[in-house]
Amino acid sequence: MEIFTYLEKYDYEQLIFCQDKQSGLKAIIAIHDTTLGPALGGTRMWTYTSEEAAIEDALRLAKGMTYKNAAAGLNLGGGKTVIIGDPRKDKNEEMFRAFGRYIQGLNGRYITAEDVGTTVADMDLIHEETDYVTGISPAFGSSGNPSPVTAFGVYRGMKAAAKEAFGTDNLEGKVIAVQGVGNVAYNLCRHLHQEGAKLIVTDINKEAVRRAVEDFGAKPVDPEEIYSVECDIYAPCALGAVLNDDTIPQLKAKVIAGAANNQLKDTKHGDLIHDLGIVYAPDYVINAGGVINVADELYGYNQERAMKKVEQIYNNIEKVIEIAKRDQIPTYMAADRMAEERIERMRNSRSQFLQNGHHILSRRG
Repeated sequence: MEIFTYLEKYDYEQLIFCQDKQSGLKAIIAIHDTTLGPALGGTRMWTYTSEEAAIEDALRLAKGMTYKNAAAGLNLGGGKTVIIGDPRKDKNEEMFRAFGRYIQGLNGRYITAEDVGTTVADMDLIHEETDYVTGISPAFGSSGNPSPVTAFGVYRGMKAAAKEAFGTDNLEGKVIAVQGVGNVAYNLCRHLHQEGAKLIVTDINKEAVRRAVEDFGAKPVDPEEIYSVECDIYAPCALGAVLNDDTIPQLKAKVIAGAANNQLKDTKHGDLIHDLGIVYAPDYVINAGGVINVADELYGYNQERAMKKVEQIYNNIEKVIEIAKRDQIPTYMAADRMAEERIERMRNSRSQFLQNGHHILSRRG
């Protein structure tokens, strides 16, 4: 892997390698873009097959956070950390304390959070060494469990997508097929049930399905059936890459809006959905409630303020749909364009400011 060639191609700012021999820390911090503000992105711990695979994952995820934060309207850039190791057996206090010192050394350019393989307890250890960490224990002023907030954002985004497809954002009587009923999706089902939607649910966890059936009167189906059920809205809330050559032709929904990450197996599947006339709410726009919530911790967490920002996911989905119509492109492309346009506006504004400052100094000289 020619690292500088890759960084230049996708306009990354920084790639940082951190190691601590005593604790076994091997971490890679990727900072993609800080035009809008400090880079915010979680710390993932995983058993990578190679160091190159770890680097590629850090870079890919950091770029994704740039787009997610920009599309969410946050004054934050994108970054990500991966720690090479087995999260079940390789963790220790010294490792996360050492990592916290590395973050502190970046002096606010990068702010971390919980991700796959890391926990609130791990973030608390990082917090012992730096304030540039979110998602810590509520005792330290954290926002707590992000699942209900993420679910509320998905609910708001779903309503905006429904308005485009059905002419109204009222979900009463709408049949919604929810794939996966984990913490986020359960809270989403609660909002939908309260509005009078009819739920169809599936999950490999039978207990999760049973709870949704009992609490919300949902109809259970087998996991492989969820794609072909008669419904108005399909909500993927489990694994990624569920929108693919096999599943898309089975869909009867007019709207796809769910909490799962990386829903499209490939960009061509976003094109296919667009060609079928299905309204697709891009995943990183609609599921941004969690990052919006933790970002509020940077100002001293205020739940009311955070929830008002999460409500704006409705408007963000509307903007994506507007751009898609304006440029005659699929919504997955429109989401990227919305994020890129916001970053570019800030770059131009900053450049203009610096030019004006130079002219003033020149005149004074």
